[in-house]
Amino acid sequence: MRKINITTIALLIYLLVMSIIGWPGKNPGNSYTEYFLMIGATLIIIILLRYLQIKRLKTRDKWNKDNDQAK
Repeated sequence: MRKINITTIALLIYLLVMSIIGWPGKNPGNSYTEYFLMIGATLIIIILLRYLQIKRLKTRDKWNKDNDQAK
């Protein structure tokens, strides 16, 4: 579970840095709507990846437990 937390924190830090770099106030060609849609979509993907990692870890633990009992 610790690896999942580290991965999620790293992705959130990356999102923060990229959102600061891409702030529309510094780049007049970008609109705020596109900016917030991109940040929101990226945040949803990070949450989805975290969910899938946790689900995969639980499935792997269950599979290993079943294999240990079969021996």
